[in-house]
Amino acid sequence: MYDPVERAEGVGRIIGSEEKRKYYRFRPAPFYGGIATADCVGCCLRCLFCWSWHIVVRPKETGRFYSPEEVAQNLLSIVRRKGFHQVRISGNEPTLHRSHLLRVLQLIPKEIHFILETNGILLGHDRSYARELSRFPNLYVRVSLKGVCAEDFARLTGAKSEGFGLQIKALENLVEEGIDCFPAVMANFSSREEIRKLRHRLREIRPDFYDFEEEELILYPFLLENIQRAGLEWTGGRILE
Repeated sequence: MYDPVERAEGVGRIIGSEEKRKYYRFRPAPFYGGIATADCVGCCLRCLFCWSWHIVVRPKETGRFYSPEEVAQNLLSIVRRKGFHQVRISGNEPTLHRSHLLRVLQLIPKEIHFILETNGILLGHDRSYARELSRFPNLYVRVSLKGVCAEDFARLTGAKSEGFGLQIKALENLVEEGIDCFPAVMANFSSREEIRKLRHRLREIRPDFYDFEEEELILYPFLLENIQRAGLEWTGGRILE
């Protein structure tokens, strides 16, 4: 079991160099009705179901460093070419390089919707991070919960179970700082009773969190091997040959 905050610090030193951060691609994507996407390198979790597993486990060998200006330029170029109105940083964990992320946000025009997809670990660990993000009215934060309880979190990520509490705390901090946000949950490995408990827990933070987004489990062959090797059972998912 590893400490996800400590891992965030270690991986952050690999994927960040002054104001630059590693990315491995920029692309248009069909999600959210069409969005310009910057896929970053480096994560503080090792989720067995992660579709970008091959990037997560090889941060030193993957991608190259981009300045905030280069990232914003690439995203806005896709926006103009495709007629999109949204951008996002995705792929791995965007919050690992704080000053870089904040600068990218500054460079995106306010009329462009910025979606931040995060596991929330660092936002739960340090409320001041959420406070800094609250300066951007065009920001929407999607917090991806790894399971529905601390035990799920530990089994699915290999991290200390306390990390799940940080994910919940991230939602609390974001709500308290007035940031538009919503939880997404990987619930395919959880019992109906545990899912019910999470719904009630999230409703205490904000009533509409009760109807959280359920993430789709797509079982690519290499992920299926990871899950089977760990002896996990899942309640649903799409298997790709």
